[in-house]
Amino acid sequence: MQETQSQTFSAARERMLAEVDAMYAETRGETGLAAMSAAVRRAKAKVDRHRLIPDGQRDLAYRNHPLPIGSGQTISQPYIVALSADLLNLKGGESVLDIGTGSGYQAAVLAEIAARVYSVEIIESLGRQAAKRLEELGYGNIEVRIGDGYHGWAEKAPFDGIVVTAAAPSVPPALVAQLKPGGRMVIPVGGSGEIQYLKVIEKRADGGFNEKKVLPVRFVPLVPGK
Repeated sequence: MQETQSQTFSAARERMLAEVDAMYAETRGETGLAAMSAAVRRAKAKVDRHRLIPDGQRDLAYRNHPLPIGSGQTISQPYIVALSADLLNLKGGESVLDIGTGSGYQAAVLAEIAARVYSVEIIESLGRQAAKRLEELGYGNIEVRIGDGYHGWAEKAPFDGIVVTAAAPSVPPALVAQLKPGGRMVIPVGGSGEIQYLKVIEKRADGGFNEKKVLPVRFVPLVPGK
C-alpha cells in the first residue's frame, strides 16, 4: 500500500523538484546557490512528504508552499527546506540539531544526508505525532524531544549544523554555544513587526560567530522561555 502511494505521488514529487530548482535559479543572487546540491536533491526525491502531513492535506503534499499541520503551525515550503539543508553544507556523517520538528519533514530531509538528527518540538502533540511517523518511515537516526528549542539540546551537543524552523527575535546564544567551531546554523531572524531574514551563522574558533543575511522569509515565531 505504501509503495503504491509513493508511486501515485511520484509525478507530483518531480514537479515539486522542478519548481524548487526554478526558485534556486531565481534567488541565486541572494543565496549564492544556482541549484540544489546532488545530496539534497536525492534526499528530497526520497522523503515521502505525503506521509508526514495530516491526511486532509495529502493531495497538496508536493505543492511548493507551506501547509497547515495543526496547533497553528505549518510545514515549511519545500524550497526553504531544501535551501536550509544546502546552506548547512553537509557532507555526510554529521550530527545535526533541528529546532521545531513540526511535521518531521525537515528532520527527514536532513537525516537522508547527516548521520544523526536531533529534533526538538515545543508542542507535545506535534512532536509525538512526528516521532511516530518518522519511526514508521524507518528513520532510526532521528531522535525527537519535547522541549524548548530556544535552549537547544545541550546533552547531545556539539553539533555540526543546526536548522531552526521558527523565527527568533535574535540569534539564541545557547544555540551558538552548541555549534562546533566551523559549524553552521540556518535560522530565520526578526522580531515582532519586523522583516524576517533567513541567516547563516558560522561559528568561529574563538567562540564568536559570523552571520550572513540570505533572503527575506516568513516563519511562525520561536518564543524564548516556553
